[in-house]
Order: sequence, then structure tokens, then C-alpha cells
Amino acid sequence: MLNISWSPCIKSKKFWIFFSIGLLFVGILTLNSSPTLGVKEERFSRLTQGINLSHWFAQAPLTHKNFQTRVSVQDIQQIKKMGFRHVRVPIDPNVLFNEKQAEKLNQDNLKDFDRALDMILAENLGVIVDIHPQARFKQRLYNDVIFVNNVAKFWKSLAQHLSTRDPELVFLEVLNEPDVKDPKVWYGIQPKLLAAMRSGAPLHTLIASGNLRVGRNWDGIEALQLLSPIKDLNVIYNFHFYTPKPFVSQGATWGWDMLRYFRSVPYPSNPVSVASILPQIKNETARKRLQEYGKQRWNAQKLEELISSAAAWAKEHKVRLTCNEFGVYRRVAPPDDRNTWIRDVRSLLEKYNIGWSMWDYNHGFGVMKRVNGKSVPDLDTLQALFTEIDY
Repeated sequence: MLNISWSPCIKSKKFWIFFSIGLLFVGILTLNSSPTLGVKEERFSRLTQGINLSHWFAQAPLTHKNFQTRVSVQDIQQIKKMGFRHVRVPIDPNVLFNEKQAEKLNQDNLKDFDRALDMILAENLGVIVDIHPQARFKQRLYNDVIFVNNVAKFWKSLAQHLSTRDPELVFLEVLNEPDVKDPKVWYGIQPKLLAAMRSGAPLHTLIASGNLRVGRNWDGIEALQLLSPIKDLNVIYNFHFYTPKPFVSQGATWGWDMLRYFRSVPYPSNPVSVASILPQIKNETARKRLQEYGKQRWNAQKLEELISSAAAWAKEHKVRLTCNEFGVYRRVAPPDDRNTWIRDVRSLLEKYNIGWSMWDYNHGFGVMKRVNGKSVPDLDTLQALFTEIDY
């Protein structure tokens, strides 16, 4: 047993003053060295098992009709029943932002957005409010200092409005998929926007975005590794994961031109499995790209090399990490292979304690599927997303 002899000086007020200051100093050092004290586990756990609600307040007509009918109370209840813990709501800034009066939110549209949040929070689901602009908005942001200032004013006002919501359930994401050739441009802008958000919502967790790409790499991980975290400890860092592109985006009519020629692309990949589909690929360049895909032998181990590198970055900087978009376009992807990829990615994110939110609920990448003209849950996809399902 340790025997401590208390001297008279220890009993003095002066001792306890210095002792308290010492404890405070140790606490500050601990806060800056521990990721769990920045965003505690209970709050961070809300950012696991999520789903995106696309084409509601973004990527669709920005009308009251769409805002009020695209997602129903029954949809939110179904999402909760499926086992999801949070939703991510993309919102086009034009829904609420007026450049000429940046501090004032569009009150008519704000009523619809508040109604949506009320509907989600009534089911005790977490929600990420994701500013999800179109390309023109981003280009102005990257090239116009005055526009950056106005967006910062807008974010401060929006954050103030959202600050009355429960910070254990509501998360604020600065910008969806920054995409600029030089990531340093975005990494110079982001701290200003985060500071504006923080001034408006002192208690809420913010989500910072890595740039979408470096060179031809579009998974966001390499660009994330160029980011230096800010001093604010109540920030989670985010990347998206759509890799390998020939598989996850096959049949898409946007983005890379070759994707529209890809059909029945397998996962995992190897030269033999890819050779079987080459005769149906009519474009010569597309055939060559698919041959490369086969030789690259994409599988869970190769995916883990990428995801573990993101986790290593987070560990080095003592920050938390989430992947709030990943998925496979449904239209022509082999269903079993699609679900294998989803299971592999979800399992790896959980293995490395990375939050996740799949893209999306009921659209091209959805967890819902069409059967006899109706949208119903895809139980195979749910099984890929959850270790156990009770649906």
C-alpha cells in the first residue's frame, strides 16, 4: 500500500488552486491527444448504418410538391424498421440561399425543410444536413472570394437555425463532393466555411469534406490524405467510395463515357470472368478498359488496401472518419455481385470504425427495388448491409 504523508501546505487554499490548474492543464492535453473526446463514441455511433435520401431537396425539381411528396412518413418509418440509424439529406443550396441576401434563408422553403427534419427526428433517426450544390455553384465557390464570403454568411444563418435541434442527432456537412483539380484550393476555403458553421452552431458536430479526386483517382481517399484537420475537435472527416468505377457505375449515362457500354461487369474481377462478357461489349475502348479491370483483380483485399489507408490517416491525425456515400448502380449490375461488393465495403468500414451511409434509399443505387410496379425493400441488399436483419 502506498503511504502518503499529508503536509500542512497541501491543506492550504493555495495548494488546491494550483492543483486544480494542473488538472485543467492535463485535461486540455488529453483533449488534444484523444479522438474519443473530440466526438464521443455515443454521438459518432449515430453515423453508422445510414442511408441517403436523394432526389428530395436536391437533384430534382426544387418545388414544394417534390419537397412535400418525395419522401413520406411511411418511408421514414420503413427506413427505421429496416435498421438504419441515420439518414443523409442532400439539399441544394438554392433551396434556401439567396446570394443578394446571404444571411436570410428562404422562409417558404425552410418550412418544407423543417417539416422534413421533424419527420425524421420523430423516429429518433440521426440526420446529416448535406449542402449538395450543382457544378456551377462549386465553380463560383472555387473562383470568387466574394461568393465564398456570401456562402459563409449563409452557412452561419443555417447553422444558427439548426442549432435548436438536438446535437446528438443532427450533423452539418459543409459541402458535398468538392471537386477541383488542385485540392489545396478547396482546403483553403473549407476552414472559413467551417468557422461560420461553428459560430452558428457551437455544439453540433460538423462534417468536413475531402476533395473528390486527385488525378484520375475518384474515391476521395488520396485527396483526403492531403487534408490537414482543423483545430476544432468536434469535426468528423468524410470521403466517398465508388471504386472500382467499371463495376460500381456500369451502365451509367453520366460521367465517364465508357460506362454506358459496360454490362454485366463482375465483382470480384479476374481475366477469366471478364473475358466472358467481352463479346457483348461493342466499343473497342470499353473492351480494353474492361480487360484492364479483369487484370487488376478487384476483390475485398484490394478494397481493404484503400479503406485501411483512409483509416491510417484518421489514426495519425486523431480524428474520426465517415464514408457517407458508397453503392452500386442497380440497372445492369449482376445483383449477387452488387450485394457482394456492398457487403465487402460495409464490413471494411465497420472493421476500421468508419461511419457509413449508403447511396441511396429509392433511386438508381437504391436499397429499394421495383416489383410489379411497386417499390419494395431488397432483402438481399439489406442482408449485405446488416449482419442481422429483422424485417
